[in-house]
Amino acid sequence: MQSDQLKQLVIEAIEEMKGNDLTCLDVSEMTDVTDYMIIACGTSNRHVKSVADNVVQKCKDNGVRPLGMEGEDKAEWVLVDLGDVVAHIMLPATRAFYDLERLWETGRVEQTAEAAEA
Repeated sequence: MQSDQLKQLVIEAIEEMKGNDLTCLDVSEMTDVTDYMIIACGTSNRHVKSVADNVVQKCKDNGVRPLGMEGEDKAEWVLVDLGDVVAHIMLPATRAFYDLERLWETGRVEQTAEAAEA
């Protein structure tokens, strides 16, 4: 699966579970580790874990096996590594504290349809 297709699959999986404040960063010109970082929030630890689990399940259903998943035990920040796409699902306070968007601010920000409507 191409990285753009995988990115779209992850975004759809997050939106399906009502993940909010979704941001997609194109970091392909900044690192060889991944092409896209997708960052989203959940409303509770249980919601964060459910959103991340849905991302993993949708990817598996489409033939993409995650390289790893971290943080699901506490579910304040769950990272799903899919190779070309890395998804970060966080509680709002955790996201504000680590501020990944600022750390990767030179990456191109791609708005989702939800963000464009706001």
